[in-house]
Amino acid sequence: MEIMEIIKDAIIFPSNDLAKLAIYIVLSIITGFLITFGVSFLAVGLATSSIWIAVGIILLILGLIVGFIIMGYHVGIIKTGIDHAETAPDFEWKANLITGIKYFVVNIVYFIIPAIIVLIIAWMTNLFGMSYEVMNKMMLASMSAQANSTIILTDVVPQPLIMNFGTALMITGFIAFILFVVFAFIQTMGESRLANTGDLKEALNIPEAFRDIGRIGYGKVIAVLLLIFVVIAVINAIINGLDNFVNGIRILSIVVTPYLVFFAARATGLLYSDIA
Repeated sequence: MEIMEIIKDAIIFPSNDLAKLAIYIVLSIITGFLITFGVSFLAVGLATSSIWIAVGIILLILGLIVGFIIMGYHVGIIKTGIDHAETAPDFEWKANLITGIKYFVVNIVYFIIPAIIVLIIAWMTNLFGMSYEVMNKMMLASMSAQANSTIILTDVVPQPLIMNFGTALMITGFIAFILFVVFAFIQTMGESRLANTGDLKEALNIPEAFRDIGRIGYGKVIAVLLLIFVVIAVINAIINGLDNFVNGIRILSIVVTPYLVFFAARATGLLYSDIA
């Protein structure tokens, strides 16, 4: 499919089966409530050493289960794009739960690899050591300064340390940005491979996921994923802008966010269908 055809189809797709979209919205709300109340009860229980700890843990576990079901259904939507199915998939609770756990593992792996590399770069540039030195000097200066005194970085930290710290920070930050962007693209292929095969091993085959980008076309992959990002950013910006004029309109996000999830997953599947 052409790039604009993918975006057009993906925008229309969520409205093809509003009943399933409504179920997804309800599940999203339930997940939010379970996790919010679970964290709250757990905090109260830890503060008071009461039974609320158990209640909080139970609610968090239930929240995670529903969350995994939602993740699994998200993979199912990607599959509809790969297969060019016209409507959203049926909810299959057990299958969605298992797929959701796989999806969670895929996201963790594709995140942790660049994170580890960035940590290694930060260690090699001594970013952590210099950060500690800068903070330590600022804290000592703050403790010895008068209450109404303003602490200026260049007054308490040696210039060479500032320069070296800034250089290390820039190098690490630049490499981190590049790595996380690259792995975000590869992760999208990994998720699509999971949707296409249902096999966690295939989804975690990073070299093949990277080659999938080349098989589809680097330009097309970048263009479609950027357009997905732009559409989501524009719609969210509109809602945030309207919120300044119409109080409470932000509540529309309860409906709009799931709609955008359907849109993004559908577009991803259609993109991957070029090689599936």
